[in-house]
Amino acid sequence: MSISKTKSTRMSRRAFLGYTSALSFAAVLGQVHPVQAAEPVKGGHFVLGLKGGESTNSLDPALSASQVPFNVLRGWGETLLNVAPDGGLEYRLAESVEATDDGQSWHFTIRSGVKFHNGETMTAQDVLKTMERHSNEDSKSGALGIMRGIDSMSVEGNVFTVNLTTASSDLPYLLADYHLVIQPNGGMDDPAAGIGTGPYKITENEPGARHGFEKFADYWDDSRGHYDTYEIIVINDDTARAAALQSGQVNAINIVSPKTAKLFGRAPGISIETTSGRGHYVFVMHVDTPPFDNKDLRLALKYSVNREEMVEKVLNGYGAVGNDTPINDAYPLFDETIPQRQFDLDKAREHYEASGHDGSPIILRVSDAAFAGALDAAALFQQSAQAAGIPLEIKREPADGYWSEVWNKQPFAASYWGGRAVQDQMYTTAYLSTADWNDTRFKNADFDELLLQARAELDENKRKDVYGQMGRLLNEEGGLINPMFNQFIDGVSAKVAGWEANPNAEMMDGFIASKTWFE
Repeated sequence: MSISKTKSTRMSRRAFLGYTSALSFAAVLGQVHPVQAAEPVKGGHFVLGLKGGESTNSLDPALSASQVPFNVLRGWGETLLNVAPDGGLEYRLAESVEATDDGQSWHFTIRSGVKFHNGETMTAQDVLKTMERHSNEDSKSGALGIMRGIDSMSVEGNVFTVNLTTASSDLPYLLADYHLVIQPNGGMDDPAAGIGTGPYKITENEPGARHGFEKFADYWDDSRGHYDTYEIIVINDDTARAAALQSGQVNAINIVSPKTAKLFGRAPGISIETTSGRGHYVFVMHVDTPPFDNKDLRLALKYSVNREEMVEKVLNGYGAVGNDTPINDAYPLFDETIPQRQFDLDKAREHYEASGHDGSPIILRVSDAAFAGALDAAALFQQSAQAAGIPLEIKREPADGYWSEVWNKQPFAASYWGGRAVQDQMYTTAYLSTADWNDTRFKNADFDELLLQARAELDENKRKDVYGQMGRLLNEEGGLINPMFNQFIDGVSAKVAGWEANPNAEMMDGFIASKTWFE
């Protein structure tokens, strides 16, 4: 058995792929030289005003499904690795990774001396218990699809080992999933306790209103966590959120409205940070529920979407058209040869008539909690669909409870995905037949088989071809209507230093409170 092992802080995506190709699977992270623009200033109280919080939110990492819970997790919790802005990997609670030649066994050496907020020392057993909890069907974890590819897990000393059912060259990326925050005893005792190893401790937790944090004195990494305290204030109203930043009530906000972003950016003391990435604004159909179990009806709805109009009028140009898959050119191995689906009322009408639908209202459930401009997008969708003779009806849902009561429960709804670091992770999380977050109920044996094939393929050209087959299959058969990929539009006070664009998610992939400081 050949093993290659390196220790460092970070490795680029290209270097990672090069290692896995050159050394079979027996490689992982190599040397890079992180650059820091200025010496961080310690101290102060930082305030975030965020959209995407509800009274039903939980501190349980498994259940994090919208913006506020995601950003809260980044403050108090940590995963084994992070995906870097350049698409590479950064060591966090794992300090080295190695794999066997066949790519089916991966060994993560767990960092020593790391403290939980309750004073206990984190061990490899905590890592094992965390992964076991997220593998449990009862956990309802957003990472459940990822965990189902694992055959067994074990611990020996400070090494956590994962044995896979099928080889995977992307496992370190999969285990960087934000849900997989390491907790004491894996969170088995109290998953919503909010106790982790992150740079900040939870001091207040008022779901849907406010979350308070203070600097964790025993935090292991001095390069993160520069503020003494910080808080997240939930401000779901776009106008109120922008006003809070202008008045100085908050230091940064997420999801600046595309309609006002350019004008807002001219205000003194405010910077608008736009980042292209993998996020996409979508409408999802349950393909196992009538009338969406009819392929012709699904295609009729897909052809009736005027994508260019939505990008222009809803995103105000801050984005690009989608193609009814979750993958764009921000992903490695993107297949640019998949034909772009065009707005075509004749085809929409043809497929609708072929579906044999009885003409009853087709109800699309929408809230601006789904994404910025969701109601406007739905209105445009309704207008163009009705022009094709499709009886699309919009039902407006309340923002509070949207992610717990509507998304992934109602058969046709507006939704939002921030994307994932690699195609395997995106497909495994949301389109594998067994994924708990399969919000289109797309269950296709051929797709599942291709996903496993892609995982084990080291040749990049062959792997790209497999991903292309998957994209075409989803584009034609799936329940995803993806009109547009959005840019992340964040508003930041000029007093904040250390901003770093990150295509993985809004607010520097949720690390704005951990990595920035006051001038």
